[in-house]
Amino acid sequence: MDTALPLTTDMKLVLGLVVFTMVMFLFERIRADVVALVVLVLLGLSGLVEPELLFNGFSGNAVISIIATMILGAGLDRTGALNRLAGWLLRRANGIEQRLLLFTTAIAGLNSSFMQNPSVMALYMPVASRLSSRTGLSLPRLLLPIAAAIVMGGALTMVGNSPLMLLNDLLVAANANLPSGAATIEPLKMFAPLPIGLALLGLSLAYFHFFGDRRLREKEDAGGGATPARTQSYFAKTYGIEGDVYELTVSADSPLVGMSIGEAEALRGAPLLLALKTGDESRLAPPADARIWVGSVLGAMGDRQVVGDFAQNNFLRLSARLRNFSDLFNPSRAGISEAVVPPTSKFLGKNAGDLGLRKNLGLSLLAVNRDKQVLREDLRSVTLRSGDMLVLHSIWTDLAEASESKDLVVVTDYPKDEQRPHKLKIALAIFAVSMLLALSSRLPVSIALMTGVAGMLIAGVLNIDEAYASINWRTVFLMACLIPLGWAMDSSGAAAWVAGHSLEQLPRGTPVWVLEILVGILTTAFSLVISHVGATIVVVPLAINLALAAEGSPTAFALIVALSASNNFMTASNPVISMIAGPAGYTSKELWRIGAPLSLLYTGVIVAMVELMF
Repeated sequence: MDTALPLTTDMKLVLGLVVFTMVMFLFERIRADVVALVVLVLLGLSGLVEPELLFNGFSGNAVISIIATMILGAGLDRTGALNRLAGWLLRRANGIEQRLLLFTTAIAGLNSSFMQNPSVMALYMPVASRLSSRTGLSLPRLLLPIAAAIVMGGALTMVGNSPLMLLNDLLVAANANLPSGAATIEPLKMFAPLPIGLALLGLSLAYFHFFGDRRLREKEDAGGGATPARTQSYFAKTYGIEGDVYELTVSADSPLVGMSIGEAEALRGAPLLLALKTGDESRLAPPADARIWVGSVLGAMGDRQVVGDFAQNNFLRLSARLRNFSDLFNPSRAGISEAVVPPTSKFLGKNAGDLGLRKNLGLSLLAVNRDKQVLREDLRSVTLRSGDMLVLHSIWTDLAEASESKDLVVVTDYPKDEQRPHKLKIALAIFAVSMLLALSSRLPVSIALMTGVAGMLIAGVLNIDEAYASINWRTVFLMACLIPLGWAMDSSGAAAWVAGHSLEQLPRGTPVWVLEILVGILTTAFSLVISHVGATIVVVPLAINLALAAEGSPTAFALIVALSASNNFMTASNPVISMIAGPAGYTSKELWRIGAPLSLLYTGVIVAMVELMF
């Protein structure tokens, strides 16, 4: 390769777009998927990507595979497979903490080999909650090992995470821009990364068994390890939400007559107003604009003294016996729960008032736990962020419906019917067939996975509306819009220029394995800023050109990039980590202290394994 490659206008434009993308992702002023769409449009307007090729990312194998794995995961979830798994884990562990940790993390890691990492984490959070409440193991000791195993287990197959799904499309695209005489790069088979994935999963289990768990125990001993059962003591201790439920009947003299629930809650000394009965209609989570009339009954939760004072000041008749709301407040029907706002939620940037949580979803917001700070005042105007833990009171069926949209990930293990347990064997059989088809080199992985989707729809494991609802369109758009940026990096020569100039800065004769370590560290650093998908798309063309210049294997370098893109156990830019930070109460310092050594070991393992394989 000519390392003195001149810097053209097209190269400058592409590198400028890469810098723009990084800056926008870093400061998060605009949502990541909107930034990706802007980048796509700029690539089209500047002519860096041909108009007829610009939208090909949407029909790429990687995007179709991601959509298929999301639907297949939802199908397995509908059959209650995870609830059965929690019971099986408890039986096999025989009450031994270390064994339970080992089994749970190992199986979570294996599950992530065929499902998207955030989806697996969302399924395992209630499982972890159930295990925690039954065994006394705190959530901090469960969630980080599970998250690490899920991230590492994603390396077992080419469909385990988004970067690996993208890799084959990027390898095929790179062939169009190879220098003359260079060998064509072949796409990787379904289980090509299996040995690396097994080594990584083994690293994760060993790390937390011998080192990480000790650090997490220190947090538990310091009082940071909450065990979320549906008990009043837990919510009282963590959020200051305590007391019983009382019925307050509104008299003709009450100043509340004609007020809305929202106005009544804003009064000084008001308890939590969780229910309203007007006429014959009783409901939990009454909307803020619901009116209070003479004879209305309020369901108020709080300390006896606080509720008593509020009743006296507002001419309300207090009753400790629940005559009107006994059914509504039955713990098997309703209760308090915790739910995390994931990075892909439509709730981001909105407040409870905008969302109409009570009116539209039947959820009463009691508190918001953000970075160890519990917010209780003026909750309707609190703008929600990724990783916020919401404390909710609702009917369990309303909570289940709200969680189906994937805008909330419920942490509390609450009573819910397994929707289609009788379809479990059919779902597993269909899934096994799709995996076997993916193993055969004759079919692209996307077709094999879509065969499984079609099978689940025909067999009634899922209906088509549930399939649509399970697709995270934000992830799909982010990937499809950024893919052409990778093509432009390659076709403009920007990747070759950066690779050539990078080699010039290194001592002559630098071993290939040193370059591989540097590529792994660079990709990890990029993933902290521009997400794992963005890092893969930007660095793979660069790594391939670097490999060609250094006479290394382009496939090996590209595989290191795809694996390193998920190597982030320290920050919320990894969607899996952002989902667990709130529920487990991890601080940034704790995540860096435990995650950074694991990330360094991760890089060492993948480079060593790739060297052995290639």
